[in-house]
Amino acid sequence: QVQLVESGGGLVQAGGSLRLSCAASGSIFSINAMGWYRQAPGKQRDLVAVITSGGSTNYVDSVKGRFTISRDNAKNTVYLQMNSLKPEDTAVYYCYANVGSGVYYDYWGQGTQVTVSS
Repeated sequence: QVQLVESGGGLVQAGGSLRLSCAASGSIFSINAMGWYRQAPGKQRDLVAVITSGGSTNYVDSVKGRFTISRDNAKNTVYLQMNSLKPEDTAVYYCYANVGSGVYYDYWGQGTQVTVSS
């Protein structure tokens, strides 16, 4: 079994910054991609950013230039540095990791609330 534990959410004013962390633990042989999704009230869960095991990254257009995803493979941890936050960034942020050996499965964190006040 694999567990993902997120931390770093909270309340911040518009223009501020937050850094989210997500550590994977348990029966981990290999982690492929790791990333972050977010879900605002009444909306679907959408991809925010993803990073491969080799360090390639991809972002949704709305966060490009403001958010930076990174990972520490030795610690099985993924980070999301969020700068210049806007009220529309308010959501529950979920991390995920694609974990396995030969066959890979997606695992999810419990979610962390990010609230940006105007």
